Amino acid sequence: MDGVSDTATAEPRLKAARAGQERGPKQDRSRATHRRLLEAAVACLAEHGWAGSTVSVVAERAGVSRGAAQHHFPTREDLFTAAVEYVAEERSVALRALFPEGAEGAGGAEGAGGAEGAGNGGVTGRPAVVAALVDLYTGPLFRAALHLWVAASNEDQLRPRVTELEARVGRETHRIAVELLGADESVPGVRETVQGLLDMARGLGLANLLTDDAGRRDRVVAQWAVLLDEALG
Repeated sequence: MDGVSDTATAEPRLKAARAGQERGPKQDRSRATHRRLLEAAVACLAEHGWAGSTVSVVAERAGVSRGAAQHHFPTREDLFTAAVEYVAEERSVALRALFPEGAEGAGGAEGAGGAEGAGNGGVTGRPAVVAALVDLYTGPLFRAALHLWVAASNEDQLRPRVTELEARVGRETHRIAVELLGADESVPGVRETVQGLLDMARGLGLANLLTDDAGRRDRVVAQWAVLLDEALG
């Protein structure tokens, strides 16, 4: 009887173990699908705009069925707001990793010369940080976000979600800028100076949508780095 009892007890444990083993790869596949959909959504939005970025188009680009896409994101609004936020978070992580010690880690606040840059063509210090912050507004993520903002201005269902998303992303970007620049916002005018930098970067991003004016952008970035050194010390 003991042998029968042991066998009866062991079988449910074995089934549970097998189920757990099966769930692991299944959850991994689900996470991978989720990530592919988010990345595909941003790419589609950047390339085709809101009108051309349907759930079906995104699903095809991600290599999954429309049903699978809707399992992860029940509505179109869910998909695209989540996608922009996801990629924004990825960029934030990458930016912090590029300058783990802020402007000092990028080669000193003055940013003068030096062969070893911080991923910005040999530019170091605050100029490197300013250039990296400007780059946030000149890539596919900004283009995708811009399409989302324009759509939200005309669609009541989308507007509150995008407004909330923009506020969160804006706060995080400002926080990162303060950290990387070593700015002390307790000093009067510093907060506005950092926000002015980000507003300038957004303006350069808008200009970049139509023409690649890299030369002018580089000169503006260099001048802003000088202004920041004077304002932030």
